[in-house]
Amino acid sequence: MSININDVHKIARLARLAITEQEAQAAEAQLTTIFKLIEQMQAVDTTGIQPMSYAQDATQRLREDRVNEIDQRELFQTLAPQVERNLYLVPPAIE
Repeated sequence: MSININDVHKIARLARLAITEQEAQAAEAQLTTIFKLIEQMQAVDTTGIQPMSYAQDATQRLREDRVNEIDQRELFQTLAPQVERNLYLVPPAIE
């Protein structure tokens, strides 16, 4: 895929960016380099390669899942202005 200066100006207009001619030329050069890199990457044969979610085969250290605080739901609900069926009632934000 190739990009020209008219494409850069069109993209800038759609993005509501005010760019100078010099900035447009620089962007064209950078985008052309990026598209060439993408073409090179797409040319690589990846048949038989498993997708990976992480570049390194690392595992996360996990901590024990335990409760650190006592349940104060009843106390908090007694302080609330309106409660119905253990839910806090609030005024509607959108009608």
